[in-house]
Amino acid sequence: MTEPSGDLTGERADAVRNRARLLEAAAWLVAERGAEHVTMHQVAQIAGVGKGTLFRRFGDRNGLLLALLDDVEAEFYEAYTLGPPPLGPGVPAKDRLTAFGCALIERVADQTDLGPALGRQVPSERRQASHYGRAFRRHVQSLLREAGVVGDHALLTHALLAFVDLETLDHLRTDDQVTTARLKSAWADLVRRVTGADER
Repeated sequence: MTEPSGDLTGERADAVRNRARLLEAAAWLVAERGAEHVTMHQVAQIAGVGKGTLFRRFGDRNGLLLALLDDVEAEFYEAYTLGPPPLGPGVPAKDRLTAFGCALIERVADQTDLGPALGRQVPSERRQASHYGRAFRRHVQSLLREAGVVGDHALLTHALLAFVDLETLDHLRTDDQVTTARLKSAWADLVRRVTGADER
């Protein structure tokens, strides 16, 4: 059996560097021109990488934006899993759940937050299946269990997250002119009702 030609370690290192360059180029384009204006051609050109490499690495524009979104969401993931309370551990589950939804509402209202800006460019079903979409669901489910909620945790999680979904919040904020404060108050009320906090 013949040995594979070339340095596989070097090839892997090149692939890692190419991925980093492509994501850096995409992030720069998002910051400079807005996520809606990012094209695969521009990203490849700025990164100095062939378009074929870009498509092989990410599949399509949605795949590229989702990879960038996962990178952007890493900081928020750390905040709600390991950060200080009430978003992070150290307070009752209902308080963490309230803080989690309020943080999502605040992020959607923040024009400078790259997470929602990128998320708006990706179809909902792709967001739901993404790493960060699954992480959101796992987190909410675990908090419902920890809070002692009785019921179908998976479906209750979908129902709760539907309220803080990008499309829902954008519609409520833009079309119905609902303020961020009112949205956060409604989320807190919803959490109280689901967790039965008012009955304890």
